[in-house]
Amino acid sequence: MARLGPDAICALRTENPKARARDFAALHQITEAELVAAFVGQGTTPIVADPDRLILWVGRLGDVMALTRNEHCVHERRGTYSDYRTGAFASMVLDPEIDLRIFPKHWVHAFAVEEPGEEGRKRSLQVFDAAGDAVHKVHLKPESRHDLWADLLGNMRIAAQPLSLSPRSPVQPAKSDPAGASDLRAAWDKMTDTHQFLGLVKDHGMNRLGAYRVAGAPYVDRLAPEAVTQTLRQAAENAVPVMIFVGNAGCIQIHAGPVEKIVPMGPWINVMDPRFNLHLRADRLAEVYRVWKPTRTGDVFSVEAFAPDGELILQIFGYRKNTPVEPWNALVAGLPQLDRVPA
Repeated sequence: MARLGPDAICALRTENPKARARDFAALHQITEAELVAAFVGQGTTPIVADPDRLILWVGRLGDVMALTRNEHCVHERRGTYSDYRTGAFASMVLDPEIDLRIFPKHWVHAFAVEEPGEEGRKRSLQVFDAAGDAVHKVHLKPESRHDLWADLLGNMRIAAQPLSLSPRSPVQPAKSDPAGASDLRAAWDKMTDTHQFLGLVKDHGMNRLGAYRVAGAPYVDRLAPEAVTQTLRQAAENAVPVMIFVGNAGCIQIHAGPVEKIVPMGPWINVMDPRFNLHLRADRLAEVYRVWKPTRTGDVFSVEAFAPDGELILQIFGYRKNTPVEPWNALVAGLPQLDRVPA
């Protein structure tokens, strides 16, 4: 079947304007970037995707909503993009509310979007990777500095060009080495910082999920899928602050603080708080683990969930800054386990 061109995409969108962009794109077998790019000149403007330039402009917009997602989970956080720190391979936003890890090589296409909304014009900045998948979005809110929108366009606009996309990279499946499990555990015991973990498993010829499958207790316990919902509910009921990480290849977004209003809706489990929303497909939780990592400041426990194809959906940690760890540790210790780890 021939791929839809911009005119055809615009015509179909006119017939179905209320569908979520990601759902509309999937329905018509196009990427979300192709949908957005089809409206260049009709409220959509191509802009510089380089986060070193883009994030500085976003910081001037004041209070906005940051959105990062993967196929199974959406993470939305209100705040201001302050304290941006650039890096060759990874950059960061370290505002108390907007906490991001940015991987610039995946920030390939970007657009400033104006479109009709129920309460007037909606404005957003949308960034896509080389395959046309969304890596990060910034939605302006009524409190945002809309008076700076024209200046942003004037400084960040680039010439419109036909959208050139690359094939999507497949999710890496679990990569294990059962014969190396003992060496993995010995190295695991010597960790002093959680950020050492990915390098550690790579050194042993594995990836995150593969290492979890072979490590065994006390390093890893396989949990029942409902443990993720139970984690959110108990954190809300007992006022246990958490850190929730959701990401994709181009961006990881982190919420640090309480969760309060937990709302199930069909297959979704949602956090619906004034400054933080999470939308998680609970039916996509194929493997869930309680993970222990030693650090120089004490034991760190997390709850981590994976999709059927091995993609990391989200990670939940206890919030540790000036906060006792015992309530979080007790919460994760009581989560329901599964009897065995898959081969």
